[in-house]
Amino acid sequence: MAKSRILIVGATGNLGHHLAKASLDSHHPTFALVRDSAFSQPEKSQKLQTLANAGAHLLKGSLQDLSSLIEAIKQVNVVICAVSSKQVLDQKLLIRAIKQAGCIKRFIPSEFGLDPDKVQITDLDYNFYSRKTEIRRIIEDEGIPHTYISCNFFMSYLLPSLVQPGLKKPPRDKVRIFGNGNTKGVFVKESDVATFTVSTMDDPRTLNKVLYLRPLGNVYSMNELVEIWESKIGNKLEKVYVPEEQLLQNIQETPYPNNMEMIFIYSAFIKGDQTYFDIEASGGVDGTELYPHVKYTTISEYLDTRL
Repeated sequence: MAKSRILIVGATGNLGHHLAKASLDSHHPTFALVRDSAFSQPEKSQKLQTLANAGAHLLKGSLQDLSSLIEAIKQVNVVICAVSSKQVLDQKLLIRAIKQAGCIKRFIPSEFGLDPDKVQITDLDYNFYSRKTEIRRIIEDEGIPHTYISCNFFMSYLLPSLVQPGLKKPPRDKVRIFGNGNTKGVFVKESDVATFTVSTMDDPRTLNKVLYLRPLGNVYSMNELVEIWESKIGNKLEKVYVPEEQLLQNIQETPYPNNMEMIFIYSAFIKGDQTYFDIEASGGVDGTELYPHVKYTTISEYLDTRL
């Protein structure tokens, strides 16, 4: 069977670049939608040159230009969007273009985090997740074939500090543990998220489903994360438990957007938004069960790089 032709929107971003590389590595004809301004920005231009050298086709266009979107979409049959959370609603014109082009067999919108239909913090998150649910409903109302990717936290977020807001590396003396420390969160490396995502492209089992990533070795509570770190440094840390009420107070007293780290910690490690539900019962599919061939980085392996 011929490989899907994939268009990446946001290929100069962190995840988008990994998605484009994973698509190329899997021998998909790969296209990147690129704004004119990207070519004049050294970092983005270098990324684009790397992708072009690897065989990617660079197409000029933007999420604000319907005609360029349609022109690009007509060259592919899969669209993956990886724009930042601030640009989520900019996907509305992209959805319109996909509908008009009529050739897309799979659309993966920009989510790549917690399942926005499952989170229990919508009164706290400054519409971070409601914007994503709005895009989901538009996709479904338009009857566009899709897969949503729920990978939970990227490893580059919170894990470098062992979930310690304000720190840049894991502590070696004292650690804060939020709540009772027993609620489990999930971290997946961005390049692994990209590999799992590209694996779904031609898989009918993931059509119109949420692909959840909870890899073995990547699902731990804060107490467990601290134990893993203590075993690596050969030292016991002083543990300061921060009750739910105190964390909520800290969130309220800290101005936006500086409080978003604490909001995400509250969501994952106190409310359990990443793990409180069963994947199959929710109508989703488990990425690591579907694609056991994907070799991924575990939390323990990642923490070895922080020593």
